Amino acid sequence: MKHLFSFLIVLIFSQSIISQNATITGTVTDHNLKPLFGVNVYLKTKSKGTQTNENGFFELSRLDQGDYILSVSYLGFKTKEIPFSIETNSKLNLIDIVLYEGNEILNEVTVESNRRNKFSRKTTAYVAKLPLKDIENTQVYSTVTNELLKSQMVTNFDDALKNATGVEQLWTSTGRGGDGAGYFALRGFSVQPQLVNGLPGLTNGTINPANIERIEVLKGPSATLFGNAVSSYGGLINVVTKKPYVGTGGELSFTSGTYGFNQMVGDFNTALSKEDNIYFRLNTAYTTEQSFQDAGFRKSFFVAPSLSYKVNNKLSFSFYGEITKAEQTNPTFLFLNRSAPTEAANLEELGYNNKLSFTSNDLSLLNPTQNYRVEMDYKWSDTWKSQTLLSKSSTSTKGYYSYLFDYGLLGNNTFTRFINKQNANTQTTDIQQNFIGDFKIASLRNRVVIGLDYFNETQTNNSTGYAFYGNITPSGGANGDNPFTPAVETDTFPLSTSGVDAVLETQGVGNTKSKSHIYSLYASDVINFTDKLSAMVGLRLDHFDNEGDVTDTEDDYNQTTLSPKFGIVFQPILNQLSIFGNYQNGFTNVSPQLVGNPDNGPQTLQTFDPEQANQLEFGVKTNLFNNRLNATLSYYNIKVKDRVITDPASPFNKIQGGEVVSKGFEIELSANPVNGLNIRAGFSTNDSETTKSDNNEILNKRPLEAGPKNTYNFWANYEFQEGSLDGFGLGFGINGASERFAINYTSTGEFILPSYTIANASVFYQADKYRIGLKLNNAFNKEYYKGWTTINPQMPRALFANVSYQF
Repeated sequence: MKHLFSFLIVLIFSQSIISQNATITGTVTDHNLKPLFGVNVYLKTKSKGTQTNENGFFELSRLDQGDYILSVSYLGFKTKEIPFSIETNSKLNLIDIVLYEGNEILNEVTVESNRRNKFSRKTTAYVAKLPLKDIENTQVYSTVTNELLKSQMVTNFDDALKNATGVEQLWTSTGRGGDGAGYFALRGFSVQPQLVNGLPGLTNGTINPANIERIEVLKGPSATLFGNAVSSYGGLINVVTKKPYVGTGGELSFTSGTYGFNQMVGDFNTALSKEDNIYFRLNTAYTTEQSFQDAGFRKSFFVAPSLSYKVNNKLSFSFYGEITKAEQTNPTFLFLNRSAPTEAANLEELGYNNKLSFTSNDLSLLNPTQNYRVEMDYKWSDTWKSQTLLSKSSTSTKGYYSYLFDYGLLGNNTFTRFINKQNANTQTTDIQQNFIGDFKIASLRNRVVIGLDYFNETQTNNSTGYAFYGNITPSGGANGDNPFTPAVETDTFPLSTSGVDAVLETQGVGNTKSKSHIYSLYASDVINFTDKLSAMVGLRLDHFDNEGDVTDTEDDYNQTTLSPKFGIVFQPILNQLSIFGNYQNGFTNVSPQLVGNPDNGPQTLQTFDPEQANQLEFGVKTNLFNNRLNATLSYYNIKVKDRVITDPASPFNKIQGGEVVSKGFEIELSANPVNGLNIRAGFSTNDSETTKSDNNEILNKRPLEAGPKNTYNFWANYEFQEGSLDGFGLGFGINGASERFAINYTSTGEFILPSYTIANASVFYQADKYRIGLKLNNAFNKEYYKGWTTINPQMPRALFANVSYQF
């Protein structure tokens, strides 16, 4: 019996050892596949955990068989929770676990074995204000990743957006007050980039790419979650900035190129206090460039400090700022006549010498811009979190702004120059409170965001009036004959500050200040009926309060609007293939107008409902071959209704009956067919038409803001993976668009800008600590133009060289 008892004890002890002999291993990296040291790895519901070593490796052993959830967390990165099962004596290798930077509203729950496809970012918390994978999101959006920008050696924001399917520049940044940022066509409507990290972020100049982690272009009306202050009916553009991370490191980069381009970029991250989990990151850039034309320049200094402070596992704070000091000459577009025929019907007849700027470097604009955001995240429980956000923006314009307009009064394709001295400022404040939940009701998973939003905008304008300042012809001629006076003048108008100031002395100086407020409540719920079938339901209650000119109460008005959203997703192959459909809404507040026949007495003020845009869309999204092929195919139909037009029964009355229809097809893919080769491609086609209007000039015509009907983009980047060429790489791509109307009114006829295809190429060498590259833009020196009632010549062939060092 004594021996038998001893045998049983040994047997039980052995079985216990065997049952706890399972092991899991893995490696944790950032999105650049660099190992992360000190990452917390622990098993939920078990008091067992570890940290990664300097190679990002971890190991957990002596585990019982069963089901587990592995939590991977690291300050400055989004936490991941990975479910897995183990068997007795098994060894499970989780390969690479990729963490992404930033506290984007809520921790993401995703598993990636390896991030092969570097041009694709398929999870974000900004688009839905929830951490949602693209394949389960009912909305279509394009993501331009930092890796894609690096492979193309992108030095400006306009070039970065060429990678977003269906986005086409209408005109570049003018720097003028109020709306000086660039305009882009998206799904038939104009849009400006006004969103940073999901919050309002203004700029009167171009956005500096030095601080861009990625760009997200949301497609279609998006007012339900974002309101109408920062979006258009075509969608919106959200810039995601770089954020602090755990560790010390950074990068220094210098790029030099054609037409006097020089840019120095710095990126530095460090711990201010490791014990208190306080980390700081600074991105900065200094850029100078000249023009390919006879005059024109831009120089800017940019600095972006950011700070993260993790108080404990429940509470964290973040601060982000972008400060820009820029000076530039404004591009002097040729504005075509919008009410009378232009003598020329195309560029050949116009005789345009696109090397002429029709300005001087003595006439410039200052564009200081500041954007600040503060974020507080608090975890109430495993199912609910709170996020409090404050953003403030300030953008100013000071200096000389001019434009050239074809009045058609002097003949010979003569354009008249008008110039003023700008002194304008726009201030915005946005406060958001989001409550985010992830819980089950019965067996249905609900991912919910409930938010309160207050937005305020104040505009101040102390600019002078516009003064006549001579005429030009596109071929280079000039004269001083004022088309609005009967006499024939021969005055000269020197392009100098002294000459302009002398003329502007007769102009009055404006003194206007206007305010508006928006109060909103919104909610959205993603309901999982099964693992493969989910629906998104959202609603916004929006109250717009317009003070207008603060000295005049007559222009005050307010409106209240409901904006719904609905979508459904079915995944025939879970996490690999989804079929989706959506209904999305957008709106614009309409100011009251005077109506009534003035011969019968005083006119009265009539109010209107907000203008509405509704989109129906359906399509397919893929994430195939272990993330090697991400694609989105979609068809959309957007109808804008309730535009205020003249009542056909009375020219003195206004009714809401105008309509615009915009519909189209888009396909975008990011692929990694073999190791080292990454491809990004897209094609879009859009049919847009004004179907109802009292304005016969535009009725049944394509709106000019719609841009070209077809756009396409392609970029392929290959880096050798082994052998003597290891680290060397090549890149090649094209961008193009079909012809577009610069003018297309009944009384003016058509002025068509031709189609174009631009080729770009690069070569580079990537080592452990440094990278050297050459980039050739517009390789075949194509002469091409863009415009929106304007003619804007684009950059000819340009060569850039870059060297960067990582530490």
